[in-house]
Amino acid sequence: MSRQLFISEIFRFSGFLIALFFLSTNGFAAGQATKAKGPIIITSDKLTADNNAHTAVFENSVTARTSDVTMYSDRMVVYYDKDTGNVKRIDAAGRVKLMKESRVITSQEASYYADEEKVVFTGEPRAVEGENVVTGKKMTYLMNEDRFLVEGSKVFLTKKRE
Repeated sequence: MSRQLFISEIFRFSGFLIALFFLSTNGFAAGQATKAKGPIIITSDKLTADNNAHTAVFENSVTARTSDVTMYSDRMVVYYDKDTGNVKRIDAAGRVKLMKESRVITSQEASYYADEEKVVFTGEPRAVEGENVVTGKKMTYLMNEDRFLVEGSKVFLTKKRE
């Protein structure tokens, strides 16, 4: 009975944490409204929550999805504020893939910073939109501005945007 209660508490906690993650990932700069777009779903083969360290670790086939953004990885570590429960940072590792509309960004690692609304991709980052491809050593996606900063960039433009 206590094992079932413990498992139930883990699922309740992870659902709360997941909701906070997606509310913060779809937000806007300070002073503007923060809204999640659509239902929030996160799946993985394994979840380990540590209330003392204020982290949740999702492992093996991790998928985080809203109506407009989907992120895949082998592992995601979510860091949250102990007082508010708000997500502060998310580190994704292993076959990271972020999809938004026709844009696909892949890398070996990515870190999402909630306060700055940015994602930093490292480990052979590559952004593809249509037939256009951008690669580099480090790629920073500023979500509020829908803008990229790329270090060591190489750009392949094969078709003009209409």
